[in-house]
Amino acid sequence: MKITVVGSINLDFVAAAPKLPRAGETVTGATLARHPGGKGANQALAAQRLGAEVRLIGRVGRDAMAEEAMALLVADDVDLTGVAVDAEAPTGVALIAVEPHGENQIVVAAGANHRVGPEQLPQRLEGPLILQLELPIGTVEAAVGRATDFVCVNLAPAQPVSDLLLRRADLIVVNEGEAAFYGEALHHGGGRVVVTRGARGAALYEGGALVAEARPPHVRAVDATGAGDAFVGAITVALLEGMEPETALRFACGAGALAATRPGAQPSLPTRAEVEAIITGS
Repeated sequence: MKITVVGSINLDFVAAAPKLPRAGETVTGATLARHPGGKGANQALAAQRLGAEVRLIGRVGRDAMAEEAMALLVADDVDLTGVAVDAEAPTGVALIAVEPHGENQIVVAAGANHRVGPEQLPQRLEGPLILQLELPIGTVEAAVGRATDFVCVNLAPAQPVSDLLLRRADLIVVNEGEAAFYGEALHHGGGRVVVTRGARGAALYEGGALVAEARPPHVRAVDATGAGDAFVGAITVALLEGMEPETALRFACGAGALAATRPGAQPSLPTRAEVEAIITGS
């Protein structure tokens, strides 16, 4: 299976703190780590580790952070020939605060990600396609318009998009907050819609009707960063492989749960063998 991901590439600066700060509050006692991240890169690596051949289209800066941001993509043989190097904008950065139970707060400085334009895309995007909303909306919608096959759109972070995008997507993935933002418009396109519910699992809808639900295996969460991206990569792979909706949801919930058990976005993404082991209890 060959999948193209058009999306963001970041370097994550993660502060593991005793608690998350309120507005105006300073929290001390944190430890700092750096991990590769970005929704596009995370979902590309997730799908690759779960058995797909993945090509990533994105943009990084001409700086020291670029190599660090792409290190795990290189190590796992993701095709990076579609990644451009920008001479003017820096590599994207995410500033992440994480508390002991895995909840987080994230601020993103997009950098080179916001310079991915339609001109960087092939005129035809052959094969399955995964997209998110951390690139300019015009670029995302251009990619949807050039797609020739299955299109998965992770509508995150939530923001206005065209009806064309919603109607063209074969699979839309949102969390509960994003689902509330888009409302019934999610179900007007006729494709499948998956709503993730954190520790309560996920639900799959077709034509607005509930088709399947699944809950994740019980795990001890330490960092939820990347769990949603693991889910997106997994549900796409599972449905493209022809799994039934409930089986696909259980597979994706297992991937997301495993990602929450380890710190960092990309370092936490599980392999196919790990996901199959946790969902079968072996």
